[in-house]
Order: sequence, then structure tokens, then C-alpha cells
Amino acid sequence: MLDFIYYPVSFILWCWHKVFGFVLGESNAISWILAIIFLTFTVRGIMFKPFVNQVRSMKKMQDFAPEMKKIQKKYANDRQRQAMEMQKLQKEHGVNPLGSCLPMLLQIPVFIGLNHVLRMFTINPYGGPKTENYFFTQAGVESYVHAKIFGVTLGDAIYTGVGVVSGGNTVAGFHWGVAPVAIPLMIVASIATHLTARHSVQRQNPESATPQTAMMNKLTMYIFPLGVLVFGALFPVGLLFYWLANNGWTLMQQRLVYTRIDKEEEARKEAEKEKRANLGPKPGQKPTAPRPGQKPVQQKKNKPSSTGQVKKAGSPHGFAQTGSATAEKKDTKNASAEPTTNGSKESGADTPGLISDSTKKSGRKRR
Repeated sequence: MLDFIYYPVSFILWCWHKVFGFVLGESNAISWILAIIFLTFTVRGIMFKPFVNQVRSMKKMQDFAPEMKKIQKKYANDRQRQAMEMQKLQKEHGVNPLGSCLPMLLQIPVFIGLNHVLRMFTINPYGGPKTENYFFTQAGVESYVHAKIFGVTLGDAIYTGVGVVSGGNTVAGFHWGVAPVAIPLMIVASIATHLTARHSVQRQNPESATPQTAMMNKLTMYIFPLGVLVFGALFPVGLLFYWLANNGWTLMQQRLVYTRIDKEEEARKEAEKEKRANLGPKPGQKPTAPRPGQKPVQQKKNKPSSTGQVKKAGSPHGFAQTGSATAEKKDTKNASAEPTTNGSKESGADTPGLISDSTKKSGRKRR
């Protein structure tokens, strides 16, 4: 029914097993473990671009989280209107809600497909010996079944609810001989799951925190790792290697992508800061344009200096020599004094009782 998932997963595993089997031997457990690990890396490499888009989408959503809270508060009693306003806000900011969930959703079918393919190495639903498993022939199936690490085959699990072939024998129930290999893998995989979730939660904006996100953070940080630790007893050893490799890749990928996005954010802020600095006046420089509501400042007229220099437009140095200012003042006084003297003489002749100084002197000489 899910062959469209099982066949691609089986094909990628077959390719990597051929590569490492050529070097280490096809029946070597290390070649199978490396094939499972590099199957994980191949799938995660394909999903790298969607993961980067997921991180960018989450970053944008955290930036306008306060606006989302306002909408939730404003339309708390109208869920339909609230959803419409949320979609409108996300569209304005260019955010796709499904983009943040896509990488996680794509990992689910890969996990299901690999779990099924690894189990089908040891389980024959039609009874009898296992002859093939999707892209693997009978030789490939026998190679996987007999590959052992520390005396444990990769298809073994601590608990198997159905009969499986282990070392040529059909067994079911608890297999505590698998525990020394499976339990350390379960613990390390659980710790890796916690660290991955914790690193992602630390990147969240506290202002965007809601009761729903707080609940999801607790699930991813504590419940999921605990689930790996408990239900890992049901996973084949080969699938535990997949889980460990997947979380190790995720943790490394998060650190690289988050560091890169932080650098881009810092570069963007520096560019905006520099742009604002270039648009504004330089230190010590007065703004040429008036501010809003401010009247333009009128320039003061240049007054003559005490040295006799007067600023004149059009002169090469901006000043023109006009002679001494004192000489101009004397000429002005003499010009204004002459009519006053003449007027006083005429008025002295015609007006009785007024005698000029010259008349007095002439009278004294005659006597």
C-alpha cells in the first residue's frame, strides 16, 4: 500500500550498502550501519532547503508575533474572523504556515519506510524463508540477517511482538541479549533528541510565547525524548542507528543554519544603520532643510568690518576695498554741514538779535 515510500527508501539503502560493502564486505555489520547513516544524510540533504525556509519562516513569525497577539485579543470571541485576520497578516509578511512544518512532515514517511524495510529483512508475511526485500535480492537479505555487531544482529530488538528470524531461529517476546547494545543507543538517541529540541526552543522569541507554544516546547524537550527512551525497546537496532544519525544531523544543521541567519541579520542591521547615517547630516553640520513645522532661517546681512572691508557679491575673495570708513563719514558730515552754515548766515541777516561771528569781528576792526 505504501510501496511509493518503501521502494525509494530501499533503493537509497541498497546504493549505500553497495558502496560500503565493496570496501568493508557486504556481510559486515559496519557496512550496513554506514549505509543506514548515509541514507539518513541523503534524505536530510534533500530536505536542507526546506529546512532553511522553515527557519526563515519561523523567524518572520516571531518578528510580527505582537501583532498576532493583538489580533487574538481583539477577535477572541470570533474564531472565524481571527483566522481570516491571521491569514491576512501572514500573507502581508510573506509567511507560509505550512513551510515551518514541511521538513518535520517529510521525515515521518522516511521513518515509516525505513522501519518497514528493516523489519521486512527478517519478517516474511507469507511464511517460509525470506527471498527478497524490495530492491534487495535473497543474497542481500541473508547478508543483513547474518550481520552482527557485538553478537547482536541489526534486525533484533529488545521486544518483538511477532516471530522474527534471529540467527536463523524464529523467536518472539523479550530478548535481553540485545539490551547491552540497544539501551546505550536508546539513551544517546534520547539525549540527542532533547538537545535538538532545546536548541530550537532557545531560538524562540519570548514575546511570541503562547500557552500552545509552551505546551509544544515541553512535548519536544521532555516527552519526545522520553518516548524514544521507552519505545526504543520496540525498534530494531538498525532503526536506532537511524534515529541517532537523524538527531545528530539535525543538531549540527541547526547550529550552522542559525549562525548563518544571525550573520545575515547583523549585516542587514549594519546596512540599515549606515544608510540612516548617510541620509542624516554629518556631525557638526547644520541641516539645510527645515524640519516639519519649522520656519526657514533667514540669513543675516553682512556688516562692514572695522578694517574697512565690505562683503560684496561677485568679487573674487568676497570682499571689496572701498577706502577707509572714516573718510566716508567725514565727507558725509561736511556735505551735511555746508547747507546748515549757509542757512545760518541768511537767517542771521534777516532775523533781528542774531549776529554772526564774522559780523562781530568786522565791527571790532572798524572801531
